[in-house]
Amino acid sequence: MIGYLVRRILLAIPTLFVMLTAIFVLVRLVPGDAASVILGDQASAASLAALREKLGLDQPVHVQYLAFLGKILTGDFGESLSSGRSVIREVLLVLPSTIELTVAAITIGLLFGLPLGVAAALARNGWVDYVSRVVSLVGLSFPAFVSGILMLIVFAIQLSWFPVLGNTSGSGSISERMRALALPALNLGIIMTAYVMRVTRAAMLGVLTEDYIRTARAKGVGPTQLVVTHALRNGLIPIITVVGLYFGTLIGNSVLTEIIFNRPGLGKLIIGALNARDYTLLQGLMIIFAICVIVVNTLTDLAYGLVDPRVKYS
Repeated sequence: MIGYLVRRILLAIPTLFVMLTAIFVLVRLVPGDAASVILGDQASAASLAALREKLGLDQPVHVQYLAFLGKILTGDFGESLSSGRSVIREVLLVLPSTIELTVAAITIGLLFGLPLGVAAALARNGWVDYVSRVVSLVGLSFPAFVSGILMLIVFAIQLSWFPVLGNTSGSGSISERMRALALPALNLGIIMTAYVMRVTRAAMLGVLTEDYIRTARAKGVGPTQLVVTHALRNGLIPIITVVGLYFGTLIGNSVLTEIIFNRPGLGKLIIGALNARDYTLLQGLMIIFAICVIVVNTLTDLAYGLVDPRVKYS
């Protein structure tokens, strides 16, 4: 496994290089001028020129690109143009909140999606199967920002079960944090549940027709052991793949969810960086997203061998 992990890390290097190049280009395609945004429309030409020189924006694009790569390789993400603080510090202040929301949504998706998927496969074409498929279709049909607004109106405003505003300070007692986290996590968890349920159902339908399942059933293996030990474990590979692939999408949806529920996180940071044309902060945020996705994909590949001993890392 060590050799496989080393190879995966080496393969991630060109992937990260391509993503860094794309990030550099995309950030500079955003309309507007960073110096004009920072100093305002009334700034003199001399002030604008001095700031552009300080930020390196007066240099040719290839020189800016090489300087950008050099700083990233040394772990220097620069300083935010709008706040003057380190980009790493800005991100680390809010990243735990986004990770908390993402992990909670994945947990909800697995807790509800796995049982629903298994039940739908065992009762194929029955009422449980039809209900589960309708639930998954509803979860996949509503965008995160639409379902978030609806949940906020119903459960926070009409029923007053949860706070209207999120835990903006990121502190407080455990019960307060859980109440503030409940609606945003449920909003994303419903979407995650729909994905997990459909993949689990499809995987279980394939596994339940295998010869070893019929053999185990003929030997008198109990229904619970048959489903959990023999069927579900052998169907976990596609489920793990979906969870790993959906991680990046979930972080993107969490940005919109944080804005709707007024939670601290990367959402407000991204919106603020876009409005202020903060090159360095935008670059830092996108690079951290890219690194998170690469790390999760690597962990997903390693998880295959943990759930299925037939997977070899040679």
